[in-house]
Amino acid sequence: MLLYKVRRLLASLFIRANIVSVLLATGIYVAGSYLLLSAAGETEIVAPENFFYWLVVTASTVGYGDFSPTTAAGKLVAGLWVIPFGLSLFAMVITRVGFSISEFASRGRKGLRMIGHENHTVIVGWNGTRTLRLIELLLSKANGDASDIVLCVDTEMDNPMPDRIDFVRVESYSHTETMQRTGLERAARVIIDNPLDDVTLTTALYCNKVSPGSHKTAYFRDESVGELLRAHCPNIECIPSVAVELLAKSSLDPGSAGLHRQLLDSTYGMTQYSVQYSGNAPLPVAALFDHFKHKLAATLIGVRRSGQQKIDINPGLDENVAGGDTLYYIAAERLDEQQCFAIKLTDTEGLGECLPS
Repeated sequence: MLLYKVRRLLASLFIRANIVSVLLATGIYVAGSYLLLSAAGETEIVAPENFFYWLVVTASTVGYGDFSPTTAAGKLVAGLWVIPFGLSLFAMVITRVGFSISEFASRGRKGLRMIGHENHTVIVGWNGTRTLRLIELLLSKANGDASDIVLCVDTEMDNPMPDRIDFVRVESYSHTETMQRTGLERAARVIIDNPLDDVTLTTALYCNKVSPGSHKTAYFRDESVGELLRAHCPNIECIPSVAVELLAKSSLDPGSAGLHRQLLDSTYGMTQYSVQYSGNAPLPVAALFDHFKHKLAATLIGVRRSGQQKIDINPGLDENVAGGDTLYYIAAERLDEQQCFAIKLTDTEGLGECLPS
């Protein structure tokens, strides 16, 4: 019974040991070993060039045997102090390191760790397989070099994709202390998708306050709630549910639902992307359409004018694209701005050679 209690006490000390207690115990052990061996007359072992080497190999039970106690008192010190206390200290350090590694991994898996990313994507909300599908689309190679993704949830769960994304669990989506773990203020993109529209609304307002410079999108099942948010925060892109529209369209034009799904799916086939024109000179839609089709194997399908919400689908060939406008196109993979706007216009169009500035 006494031995059991001693083992329980030592195990408790190992588990609760912190860096200060470990350093203190190490200092006492080293000093005690030196003083006891010196008193025992082990002059060769306590020599400056030999002592730490001998102590480490003896305490770790390696025991090369090139140095060993020669006096009776020295052998007692080694047998009753150096080896047993050295083993105990060694076990304490290994145990503490193991617990620290396990705790660090557990905190990351449970979403309790601070995230230090910049220009990352934060997904706020959990919808099971829907959210997993969203992450798969964001990580798709067709989208180019995807930024780091941080999933933020307010439910009791572990990281669903620990090898691919970071994970944060918060008390609520407006709780400042726990939301700081996401690095929201440094995020480049914020996606808000909650099962309840009212939670999405309040979360969007909070994210707009904390991360005003990021691009924010919010999904609403009730379009009127999205309109309410847009009225107060026009910079947040509100995504309404289009299930009814797809149902009606597919009934009139069979296969339309599959077409729209493939256009949005970046994991296979041709899909839809966007690019913003940052040049100064206007570019004719006719020249852009020809450039996209013949040079890039892509199809220009729409233009959104700078400062407007409405997208001009199938714009006229006689129209122009100005700086700040966004082009939408269909292609096998995302194209960069230089590819999209590196076109040459003939002098008959009155503009000469036109390249993005």
